[in-house]
Amino acid sequence: MSLSTRVSIVALACAFASTSAANAADSSLSNPNISAVLDGYYQTGDRPMSVREEGFGLGETELAISANIDDMFYGKFTAIIESHDGETEFELEEAFIQTLALPGGLSVRAGRFLSDIGYLNNQHPHTDAFSDRPAVYRAFLGNHYFDDGIRLSYVAPTDVYWTMGAEAFSGDKMRAADEHGEREFDKVGVYSAFTKIGGDIGQESSWQVGLTYLRNENGKTLVEEHDDHDDHVDMLADDHDHGHSHNAAFTGQNTYVADFVFKWAPSGNYKYQHLTLSGEYFRVTDILGEAHDDHEHDHDEVVAHEDHGNAFDAYHEGWYLSTAYQFSPSWSAGLRYGQVDVNEIHGDHVHGQQLKETELSLAWHSSHFSTVRLQYTNQQGTNFDGFEDDNIITLQYVMTLGAHGAHQF
Repeated sequence: MSLSTRVSIVALACAFASTSAANAADSSLSNPNISAVLDGYYQTGDRPMSVREEGFGLGETELAISANIDDMFYGKFTAIIESHDGETEFELEEAFIQTLALPGGLSVRAGRFLSDIGYLNNQHPHTDAFSDRPAVYRAFLGNHYFDDGIRLSYVAPTDVYWTMGAEAFSGDKMRAADEHGEREFDKVGVYSAFTKIGGDIGQESSWQVGLTYLRNENGKTLVEEHDDHDDHVDMLADDHDHGHSHNAAFTGQNTYVADFVFKWAPSGNYKYQHLTLSGEYFRVTDILGEAHDDHEHDHDEVVAHEDHGNAFDAYHEGWYLSTAYQFSPSWSAGLRYGQVDVNEIHGDHVHGQQLKETELSLAWHSSHFSTVRLQYTNQQGTNFDGFEDDNIITLQYVMTLGAHGAHQF
């Protein structure tokens, strides 16, 4: 080994030692949170747009690393591994940095991350009180919406908690169908603006309400007339996978979301007993557009078949109400009802579809890190995406290994 090589090695070792010593002053720099979340289940039937299938299976196995990078930035990496149709699928869910020291209550997040749309979306599914996200999430957000982009958020200096923010994303997961691959999609396709306000009611209760607007530049499904001018409409749609997918099954140009949550715990001690009430409402408009702007087309010609209504006025909507009650340190129960009403374009008319779900869950928690859940689901939506009315039982476990960051409110 040459003298210059030895000197270089010594210099690198000294630099590493000095960096390690500096980082040791901040435990979050030298000891990042590293965790894995295991999710397994048995289910007696299939549900529309669900990531879970009939029989034994694995849900989202999550691998996560997070830490302060230095005194100015925080970083997080989350990968999910799923099993579907006998194949193992790997997807990067989060890989972002976030500022820690911007003035005036401002912060910036950049990379791949969960959008702050609505209430549930910025939380990982393993934190839910049910085995699946509500149908409205599966229909309009692909279960939970994460994407590549940037967020600017602001926390106001008020007595109540008040935050607001704006996001811009690539929007690949929110694109409308394109059967022939002929559309030119915007590279930055999704923009959102949100605000959330919350506070405490005495020592035992807290609340939060939120409003979100999401603009999807690539969300309209395009139509065009046949060459024979028979006043018939084609959908330029691919075989959109309404089953297992992290893409939105039903899209539109404008999405409006209203959400609320109320939490109660005796004496403010959330660990041993607490109640959570929450709900969200989604409305997705401008779901249909014309393929060619220079083609004169009378919107009145795209009419409903019998009483279905004008296709260009069609919209999607959905909502859910949920309550979850941990009545002892080891047991909790949940009740949720939700439905979605969506429209599909078939030729010159609109076909409406409705899915209703009533869900009851009972969970046993050996500790904060382990949950075994039994859930009953009654789904009513005959011919909704080919599914029948059914009663489904799900047995699920969710286990966390390692240090895991605190969950959202």
